[in-house]
Amino acid sequence: MRMATNELPMRIDTEGATARQQTDFGDASKCGAMGAEFFAMKQGADLAPLLKGLERDLCESPHWGYLVRGALTVGFADGTEEHPRAGDVFYWPPGHTVKATEDAEFVLFSPQHEHSPVIEHVKGRLEGK
Repeated sequence: MRMATNELPMRIDTEGATARQQTDFGDASKCGAMGAEFFAMKQGADLAPLLKGLERDLCESPHWGYLVRGALTVGFADGTEEHPRAGDVFYWPPGHTVKATEDAEFVLFSPQHEHSPVIEHVKGRLEGK
C-alpha cells in the first residue's frame, strides 16, 4: 500500500498547521519493539540476490515508511509490484523485495525481531557467507 502524502485525507487544516491521516495503514499490534531505519540505494541496486536463502527468498518483515527521494520498485510474493516515488508513505507486508529505479533514500519502521535477522542475512551475503 502506498500513497502520495498529498493524497492522505486532510484531518486538520488551520492557518499555520495541517494534519493528514490515513487510518488502517497496516496492523502493528503484534510487532513488538520497532526499529527505525534509514536506507540509501543507488539506481539499479536490487536486494533480490541478497535475500536468497531467506524464506521464499524475500524479506518477511513488515515495514511502514516514507520515501524521502528517488523511486523504487517493490515486488511482492503474489507477483504484484508497487512503484513508490519521493513523497510517498507506504506499508510493505511480509514477502517483498526492493529495487531502486532511481537513487533513493527512505525511512522504515520495522519490528526489530523480524527485520534484524534479515539485515544480518544481507550483511552475511555481502561478506560472502
